[in-house]
Amino acid sequence: MSILTFPDAERLVVDFLKNRAELAGSVVDNRPPAGFDGTQKAVLVSRVGGAWVDDQHLDQPLLDLEVYGPDKTTAHAVALAARACVMELAGTVYGTSAVSDVIETDGPRWLPDYNRPAGNRYLFTVRLLLHLG
Repeated sequence: MSILTFPDAERLVVDFLKNRAELAGSVVDNRPPAGFDGTQKAVLVSRVGGAWVDDQHLDQPLLDLEVYGPDKTTAHAVALAARACVMELAGTVYGTSAVSDVIETDGPRWLPDYNRPAGNRYLFTVRLLLHLG
């Protein structure tokens, strides 16, 4: 029996998005930068669930992307750009794993961040189908 090594799904998405021209000027990470108050352009990626399908060697991470901007219009534009980019993940190889599909489970929605009242936030959720090699 071999030991499974699960890839870091958060880091996979962050690494894929962080140098995209569409997100230039945005922080892309799995944690907010120091001093973050929600008014900066940012895409924060967090695994929020998902399940392993053993007989298919398939991980199905569920990931939230919190998208911020200095105003609602900018936050929405960054969310739409991040959404379009993340849909291009299908076919990406990450280490010994491969993304076979990206499924949007909840499209961008306005969600004020009460911990950062000056911030403007949109949230969307995707599920990756990630085959482990």
